[in-house]
Amino acid sequence: MSAIDALNSAGIPHRVIRHGPVRSVAEAAEAIGVEVPDVVKTIVVRRGEQDFVFVLVPGDRVISWPKLRTLLGVNRLSLPGADEARSATGYERGTITPFGSRTAWPVVADERLRGRTITLGTGEHGAAVALAADIALASLDGQVADVTDPEPPR
Repeated sequence: MSAIDALNSAGIPHRVIRHGPVRSVAEAAEAIGVEVPDVVKTIVVRRGEQDFVFVLVPGDRVISWPKLRTLLGVNRLSLPGADEARSATGYERGTITPFGSRTAWPVVADERLRGRTITLGTGEHGAAVALAADIALASLDGQVADVTDPEPPR
């Protein structure tokens, strides 16, 4: 099932936005017409062997590994390689979303997403969906917590 099919079958109001290729969150925000924090990165994090979590991160922030380890009650987390992430989700990096994923892994969302209209990947390049974060998180049974830090300056 595609992400858009999953949103439709769950009855979640959303708007599909088609855009050209983008190479960064800032380019995505410009192409979609939203602020950088509203471009949400869906990051697949490995908790253990064949045990993953989706972490939803505002576009201007990064995962805080100590905060996430504490929240999940584990000593070690890692990022899977591109092939492993695709195998776990059915989606390529840069398009990953919890909606329509091959497996319904648990979702952890940064608390800064509450009350916002956000954009997420759709499982395909050049497309995003805009939707209410609170509705999306409720439908995903997402755990909301402070799990990010500001993006470090470049």
